[in-house]
Amino acid sequence: DIPQLFTPNAVTILTNGGDTRLGSAFAPWDHFFDWKKADSEEEQGVVSLETVIRGVCAPARLLDIIENFTLFEESKGGLIKKVAKNHQYLGVNNAIRAVRSLEENRGRLGVFWHTQGSGKSLSMAFFSGKVLRKLPGNWTFVVVTDRIELDGQIYKTFARTGMVTEAEAHADSVAHLRQLLTEDHRFVFTLIHKFQTRDGEEHPVLSERDDIIVITDEAHRSQYDTLALNMRKALPNAAFLGFTGTPLMAGEEKTREVFGDYVSIYNFTQSVEDGANV
Repeated sequence: DIPQLFTPNAVTILTNGGDTRLGSAFAPWDHFFDWKKADSEEEQGVVSLETVIRGVCAPARLLDIIENFTLFEESKGGLIKKVAKNHQYLGVNNAIRAVRSLEENRGRLGVFWHTQGSGKSLSMAFFSGKVLRKLPGNWTFVVVTDRIELDGQIYKTFARTGMVTEAEAHADSVAHLRQLLTEDHRFVFTLIHKFQTRDGEEHPVLSERDDIIVITDEAHRSQYDTLALNMRKALPNAAFLGFTGTPLMAGEEKTREVFGDYVSIYNFTQSVEDGANV
């Protein structure tokens, strides 16, 4: 009867004092989720009202969620309000801390291992949005994937949530990617294969800026070895953050060389326990 009451609503918490879940105001029940950890991923997760009060309702955290972890996504039925889940909030803030320590980690921001179905595309949007709002600099994000459908899916997530409005920031060829990386765009989306070269030629340096962050999805596959090196040569001073849904395998030194070690882990077991995957 009074829909305006819901305009300032940040999150909705449902609790009986013991079991506690939260979500956005009009989300269906299966989109409400547990908030098990307040301070770090290393905590033993506990479903309780106390955890939510400490982890969500503390003033600094609530303001962080409102400003940096809430998105509105265009859909056929209208706007959908999306609030970050516990693993997204903790993981993205780990990655933000890595960006604050760029000099110490020499641009290797780490590997963001969150299992499939955990909302990695939204985590990328939360991450880039918070960097733009909270960290000074003329940041550019190069979002790299290895499959056409994944490239399109991530681009649509950024476009539907209003993060990106430039259609021309989507590379459609090797030449187009090279052109985009020599220009000043907030976001550039590309397939990893567009970093290829012909007949063993050396990949040219495209930008020496140190405020470029490369976000690579499924960063560790073996066919990335040469292409990852080409990416490094093209953007020698960029920082690299690798997203993956599967753990790193033994012998994948190239991944650590380019991205560093894990910055966040939300594995399949945790996802099943949370009901995100079955």
